[in-house]
Amino acid sequence: MATIVPTPEDIRKCVLSGDVAGAKVQAQASLAAGLPLQEAFDPFVKAIREAGDLFEQGEFFLPQLLLAANAMQAALDVIFPETDQQSVRLSRGTVIAGTVHGDIHVIGKNLVCALLSANGFKVFDLGADVSCEKFVEAARQHKADFLVLSALLTTTMVQQKQMIETLKTAGLRSKVKVLVGGAPVTPGWAQEIGADGYAPDAPRAVDLALRLLV
Repeated sequence: MATIVPTPEDIRKCVLSGDVAGAKVQAQASLAAGLPLQEAFDPFVKAIREAGDLFEQGEFFLPQLLLAANAMQAALDVIFPETDQQSVRLSRGTVIAGTVHGDIHVIGKNLVCALLSANGFKVFDLGADVSCEKFVEAARQHKADFLVLSALLTTTMVQQKQMIETLKTAGLRSKVKVLVGGAPVTPGWAQEIGADGYAPDAPRAVDLALRLLV
């Protein structure tokens, strides 16, 4: 008996309601039906973006947004498991990603990490509220090609600049490309602080990383 492919609406309801168990089931069903990783992942991306839009519009509050993020993460763990050795073998490069010190937002960063993994990058996600020292330690340990720095608050953007200065002090700036993003971040800010690139969303972050590999 063929596995039934979950509908986008089924997935949307799971994510928006914060149904972690349901999101896992939908992700597992998508993979069991033989969908490519990207195709299985796309409906979850659309759902979490809708949750973000609802939050911005004042129709979702922070607890609802966090529940949606938890459901999204549960699906990501199924579709892109950390133990997926294929992505390591096919790695286009090594990425250290995290939300900068003082900032606990993770949704955008999680999307970027998932898409980078799906496109053949080996990704080490340090999570949120990551210090410059921890970024440097991970970059050195894993011989990173890229640092992906997310900042969702205007008050934490300065940490992206501080991170670049810390890389210089550590003697690593020439060895790693720095990509920045987040709601308040702009191309002008990226240029001002000496980052290698800026992307406004996860798909374009992947495009940017692929271009910088050349």
